Amino acid sequence: MEKFSPNKIFKELSRKTADMLERAKLTEHTFMIIVAIIIGILAGFSAIGIRAMIEFFSELSFPGEGNLLENIMSSPWYIIILAPVIGGLIVGPLIYFFAPEAKGHGVPEVMQAILLKGGNIRPRVAVIKALASAISIGTGGSVGREGPIIQIGSSLGSTVGQFFRVPSKRLKTLVGCGAAAGIAAAFNAPIAGALFAVEIILMDFAVAQFSPIVISSVMATVISHHFEGDFAAFQVPPYEMGSTVEIGFYFLLGAVSGLASYLFIKLLYYSEDLFENRINFPEYFKPVLGGLVIGMIGLYFPHVMGVGYDTINIALHGNMVWKLAILLLFVKIFATSVTLGSGGSGGIFAPSLFMGAMVGAFFGTVVHDLFPDITAGPGAYALVAMGGLVAGTTRAPITAIIIVFELTNDYHIILPLMITCIISMIVSSKLSRESIYTLKLVMRGIQIKEGTEINIMESIYVKDVYTEKFDYINLNDNFSQVVNKIIQGRGRHFPVLDSNGIIRGVILVDTIKDYLFERDSLQNLLIAEDIMSTNFETIALDDNCQTALDIMSKYKFDNLPVTESAGSKKVIGVIWRNDIQDAYNQEVERREISSTLASSISMKEPETSVTFLEGYSISEIKTPKSFVNKSIRELNIRAKYGVDVLSIKTKEKRGETIKAIPSPDYVIKENDRLVIAGEVKNINILKNLD
Repeated sequence: MEKFSPNKIFKELSRKTADMLERAKLTEHTFMIIVAIIIGILAGFSAIGIRAMIEFFSELSFPGEGNLLENIMSSPWYIIILAPVIGGLIVGPLIYFFAPEAKGHGVPEVMQAILLKGGNIRPRVAVIKALASAISIGTGGSVGREGPIIQIGSSLGSTVGQFFRVPSKRLKTLVGCGAAAGIAAAFNAPIAGALFAVEIILMDFAVAQFSPIVISSVMATVISHHFEGDFAAFQVPPYEMGSTVEIGFYFLLGAVSGLASYLFIKLLYYSEDLFENRINFPEYFKPVLGGLVIGMIGLYFPHVMGVGYDTINIALHGNMVWKLAILLLFVKIFATSVTLGSGGSGGIFAPSLFMGAMVGAFFGTVVHDLFPDITAGPGAYALVAMGGLVAGTTRAPITAIIIVFELTNDYHIILPLMITCIISMIVSSKLSRESIYTLKLVMRGIQIKEGTEINIMESIYVKDVYTEKFDYINLNDNFSQVVNKIIQGRGRHFPVLDSNGIIRGVILVDTIKDYLFERDSLQNLLIAEDIMSTNFETIALDDNCQTALDIMSKYKFDNLPVTESAGSKKVIGVIWRNDIQDAYNQEVERREISSTLASSISMKEPETSVTFLEGYSISEIKTPKSFVNKSIRELNIRAKYGVDVLSIKTKEKRGETIKAIPSPDYVIKENDRLVIAGEVKNINILKNLD
């Protein structure tokens, strides 16, 4: 009996669906809109599902008749401690064995998939992330639900894109669609969802496929409205401003928010480093340790357990004591850092909003007590500071502004909100170059600011570029033999090997210059071992080319000796700087051509030509009438028109098929479409034939 294979079924369904859509003759824009609607619907239902799961586990962990905060406060002390411990006991192995990408707050993993994997995310990530996050949050983990919804939506977008076999360039857009839908469904904020996708996930406001992102965002909001009503994420009171003079206080509030953002970023990644590198404990049991710490904190500060929306609502209505607010700020930073650092699953969006509300409640109480006639109450400052913390941590001020605006639908909040968010971002950026999302990528060696060039170089491995044939010098070669090998060899430095092929050093051309005038007298006195340098490094087969280039730059070498593994000293070849550059150029060209070509001659027909060299292109054209009922051999297309026929799209009873490298005896039909390659001027002649 054939073994059941979900991947095989997925691929077969994908192929059949692709054939069906190809026969439908959809344009690319229409196709992307349809797929965006599908992603928006799926992400909307996923958001509803994860909220239901969180509520289920919350009621299971802390049963009661009130809201979550009231239920936690009324629970026995041992429940408060044991609930997050049990949650960690389940979440740790679940993530470790099934989907390590579900660990942490999720958005950096989505960004990494965009940068390095062309938007490919494993379908299982959505399922594991939903379950792990619901358990983490439901059992008291100090994290938010928005990050998981974003990662789940992005995973769904990637899975749908892979199912429909879209090229990498479009797949990234579909990942953005999923992320936008996630934010929109989480906050009932479709505009903020779309902006979040382009500002943070895709990091490109000039993204050409913005309309599908908007469509997904709107569809997810529609789904949430239909099943849960026109809910608001928070109970937001009407915003008010005491006077125009009060604007000055919002500059100061922005600075305070920026400082709090910086503290959160630094403590979060300190915690991750602590748990990952300094605590000697099984990886899948570390969330248990984190859960124990959260439980102990919860005995005294139950406000920080879970998403914390109940506490935020207290601050928004001006009912938070300023001393408790400033204390909860630091406790929340610590609790969220421990939950995520230990390996729990959840987002940083809600914790950022919580911290912002505490900063605003504290700041607003102080300035209102000092200047009661010209300032609004602390609730107004709490609302604005929520946006300030989001802007400071994520470095996405536009998203932060729009989220808070969509929560209030009050234009009066725009000016103080813009000031606070921008100042917060500036202060936080001055203290820490990276955001709470990009810092994790940088710590993994993934370059963000420099663009995709370094990331492409990191995706090319030494084993694919190195050459096994190389020039080397034997350890016991005399000076004359060394000089002869250098003169006949390639490059400016040569590895020195012993009889077992083990590298012992390198000899540089510049090193022997001083000895050349005494070559005759030294040829039997000096050997390679006497003049070689031991200041060198090798590169292993599994290392990437960016590492190789870094080492070459360090020593000013033009090649590096290659070993089978990092611990080995036996040289099996060399890798040249020029070969790395050629491999990089080929990879860039391959990505551009394959992505664009896949779009141009696929079922979605967005373009009809692809330029692959200056003056040359691959184009899909209608069959000229004069070609109908004639064979390729009879037409002698290559000789007469200077182009090559790469493939022919022909309609048959079962639908349209592509004949790759058609036979010279193939007779061209009226509805055939020719995919040809050649000079643009020759292709244009064919296009204009009758």
